[in-house]
Amino acid sequence: MTSETYRNPVLDADWSDPDVVRVGDDFYLTASSFGRVPGLPLLHSRDLVNWTLVGHALERLEPAEEFAAPRHNCGVWAPSLRYHDERFWIFWGDPDQGIFQVNAPQIRGPWTRPHLLKAGKGLIDPCPLWDEETGEAYLVHAWAKSRSGVKNRLTGHRMRPDGTGLLDEGKVIVDGDRIPGWFTLEGPKLHRHDGWFWILAPAGGVETGWQGAFRSRGFFGPYEERIVLEQKDTDVNGPHQGAWVRTPSGEDWFLHFQQRGAYGRVVHLQPMRWGPGGTSRSSEAESGGGWPVLGDDGAPVAEHRRPDLPPQPPAAPATDDDFPGGRYGRQWQWTANPGDGWATQHSGDGLRLTCVRSQDAHDLRKLPHVLTQRLPGAPCTAEVELRLDSDEPGARAGLAVLGDAFGWIGLQRGTDGTVHLVHRFAEAVAEGERDAAHPRLAPEGRARLRIEIGAGARCRFSADVGDGFRQSGPVFAATPWRWVGALLGLFALAPAGQGHAGAAAFTRFRISAS
Repeated sequence: MTSETYRNPVLDADWSDPDVVRVGDDFYLTASSFGRVPGLPLLHSRDLVNWTLVGHALERLEPAEEFAAPRHNCGVWAPSLRYHDERFWIFWGDPDQGIFQVNAPQIRGPWTRPHLLKAGKGLIDPCPLWDEETGEAYLVHAWAKSRSGVKNRLTGHRMRPDGTGLLDEGKVIVDGDRIPGWFTLEGPKLHRHDGWFWILAPAGGVETGWQGAFRSRGFFGPYEERIVLEQKDTDVNGPHQGAWVRTPSGEDWFLHFQQRGAYGRVVHLQPMRWGPGGTSRSSEAESGGGWPVLGDDGAPVAEHRRPDLPPQPPAAPATDDDFPGGRYGRQWQWTANPGDGWATQHSGDGLRLTCVRSQDAHDLRKLPHVLTQRLPGAPCTAEVELRLDSDEPGARAGLAVLGDAFGWIGLQRGTDGTVHLVHRFAEAVAEGERDAAHPRLAPEGRARLRIEIGAGARCRFSADVGDGFRQSGPVFAATPWRWVGALLGLFALAPAGQGHAGAAAFTRFRISAS
């Protein structure tokens, strides 16, 4: 890679189902956040290659009682980000509730509270379009079979221009069952270009699918289709679902995800042009040019010339944190709606987490008070310093890797008052954790904790309790949750009971490349 080129992925972590919009010289990206809080992350870039996290659009998930406990495959699915009438708009589907939208005058807010645009089960992946020529507005969405019994089709509506409601009952505008070879059609993004209505939508599933393009002279169809991006002979499986964006100089680019197991859905940037490329799977499709061509004639690029945009210094979403004043950075999300007093602000540095009492102390996957961030997609080492400030027998705190299976290393107060270093794990099918190594004394009630994450998300745990770092237990292979990549987490907890159970202090969280 040279200063004139970039290498994919441009976001090497789980920024699932990305959508991007340009406003002036700035590009903004949002992504799925499922059941984590705050939701709807907001990233900023000036060159489409270097991105920083600038905030979130959703402070809490609603209704609050539904997200008081972790629901990793629910909540915010596949959002669309648009700019219209001098406001930012985000539409998303909650598969159990319906289609929501929020909007704001600036990317950093203030964002409105979620407005339910269309109630129903299985309504996902919505995308609005405001037709600047006619003043009319439209909405397209997909379906989740797990909730509705329906999939592989896209439904279109006329929408009120103020985005508060729909003007009709909706009509199926693309039926994937009628296209030979197509299945799991979802994730539509709606555009108006060159006199056509365009729907860019993936099909074929996240592991093995492709990116499709559909066009019609009228919003309600009929649409013809092309495949415009697929794996071919590259290492990029299932390249699809993302955003078309145009630079001020008129270049076209497409950002999409690639499913990478425990690392989740990492984001790639593809060059885009208009021409006769693409593969038709419809006998009625028109011949000729005017179709988007993504990547290297429909195959993902690993390295490419940078967009024609002003050079920018290298940047990536933050990972390290000194927790100034007890506040955690934007990169952290709770595994459910947070409760009062979970993290305490103070005058110094360091994160002070309350040892929240729970009857699920044996299973981190069930706890809402785990503070998480995305697992980096490249080999790295995560490290944090911990002090356990709790005299409650059974109180514990630590550093975890969370997914369908989980592992953690940390400190626990014994019934005899001593503090032990403990290392525990649970397989995906296990209902609770068990020891991964023999506990050993931590005389000062302090430890430096470390997880070395190698190729294939294989994790090696170690700790220093005053006698230098020593490896602990066997290698642990991180796993994803159903739609979410594995997460790094910090937690403090205590067994069920009465009264305050103390706290734990975390300092100097660092992630360094291996």
